[in-house]
Amino acid sequence: MTKVGIIGGGLGGLAAAATLAARGHDVTVLEKNAWLGGKAALLEEDGFRFDMGPTILTMPRVLERVFAEAGRNMGDYLDLRRLDPQWRCFYDDGTVLDLRNDPKDAAAEIGRLSPPDREGFERFMKVADRLSDVSDRFFFWRSVEDLRDTMNLKENMNLSTLSDVMALRMHRTVAGQIKKDIRDPRVQQMLEHFIQYIGSSPLASPAVLCGIAQMQQGEGVWYPMGGTRAVPNALVRLGEELGVTYRTGIDIDAIEVENGRATAVRAGAERMVFDRIVSNMDSVRTYRELIGGEAWRTFSHAKRGPACSGVVLYLGLDRAYDHLAHHNFVFSRDPKEEFGAIYDEGRPAPDPTAYIAAPARTEPDVAPEGGEALYVLVHTPHLRPGHDWSKMLPEYRRTILDKLGRAAGMGDLEERIKVERVLTPQDIHDRYKVLDGAIYGLVSHGRVNGAFKPGNRSRQVAGLYLAGGSAHPGPGMPMALMSGWIAADSLHADATSNLAAE
Repeated sequence: MTKVGIIGGGLGGLAAAATLAARGHDVTVLEKNAWLGGKAALLEEDGFRFDMGPTILTMPRVLERVFAEAGRNMGDYLDLRRLDPQWRCFYDDGTVLDLRNDPKDAAAEIGRLSPPDREGFERFMKVADRLSDVSDRFFFWRSVEDLRDTMNLKENMNLSTLSDVMALRMHRTVAGQIKKDIRDPRVQQMLEHFIQYIGSSPLASPAVLCGIAQMQQGEGVWYPMGGTRAVPNALVRLGEELGVTYRTGIDIDAIEVENGRATAVRAGAERMVFDRIVSNMDSVRTYRELIGGEAWRTFSHAKRGPACSGVVLYLGLDRAYDHLAHHNFVFSRDPKEEFGAIYDEGRPAPDPTAYIAAPARTEPDVAPEGGEALYVLVHTPHLRPGHDWSKMLPEYRRTILDKLGRAAGMGDLEERIKVERVLTPQDIHDRYKVLDGAIYGLVSHGRVNGAFKPGNRSRQVAGLYLAGGSAHPGPGMPMALMSGWIAADSLHADATSNLAAE
């Protein structure tokens, strides 16, 4: 039995722990915070309940696969509800557009707003479907760090492989692919925001990431009753049943490397020896702060920049806004201005897009009767020199509330607030040990390399594996969960092959 230490109890770490335990390994999860689940934390105050981190769950098949490792039925642990509409979109000109659950209904809704774009949306979704299929076959469920890991062109140089390579559309960005099929700027802006699941600009991210649209449209948007906090709770319950040891309040200071191999971790005066180690901590900070030396120098960290950060407002209201759906986007007046400010200039957008989760539509118990528990997220730059959010927040809070009042029919929002809490980029940086406050790990910019993240099997340190949003396949709930499964699968394959060799 292999003794495995997992640094970090985020979604990736919890998925890795359950998968490894199901395959017979002795697993210990070490988490610096007092709770398990990482960003999928919970805030409760005066009868209001807020998911503090991720709020949109797609691709439930990833979770199903983790539970299936142990021969369990996910439905015995989680009650998932499929949402329709998936999103409700608000624009400055007063337009309201629903992204419906059924792709045919979504196309019809788009066609009512912009008749030529009904067929354009259908064309775009065919492209997204192909890209999703290529991702499933070449990118997902395996440790991938660059194009060499996806397909062996020498062995598989045939028309089918060449067709798959061409399907990646390496000459286009996400925005460029969308504009090829869609005319109306409002519809373009809605579709471009699929890329916001990974905290990157559609103007700079590779077109292959349009496959995210199919992963949502084809597989649905789901809400776990109890909130997205129910997901880590379910994974911890599964892990406990399988014998995983969970330790909270353990802040790892270092990973010890002997003869190029990870052998132990240190937390203060405590030293813990493991056969293999999974880091669910940010990949850049893992190499920089826990390992250092040659491994850090060869990690190519200079090419791995942080994705965006954000300001999150948790607002408990005494009266609900009945015109909101469960998930809502209140779009900026000018996406180029918005993305330019965030990603190029490193400053908060003057007129931002705001995402609003209003889960009382699906689960009324998140707020007192008649009330509302709103989660409002506005993307911001990751932390730069000179950013002091203790001084920046009051003015930017006003910008956000003004935006919601002007574009989303929430002009009296401030009068309805009974509970208000906030997370700034600095809070996110300090709370979760992420890179420069980035919510979504590493940015996905670059037409070829933008889709790639550090592989789950470390190339620098034997016996070290990476999970979480800053490792392959990237950020977002399903991808973070998949990263944990891949890290576990890679570790198990290495451990069993070594046993066979012995």
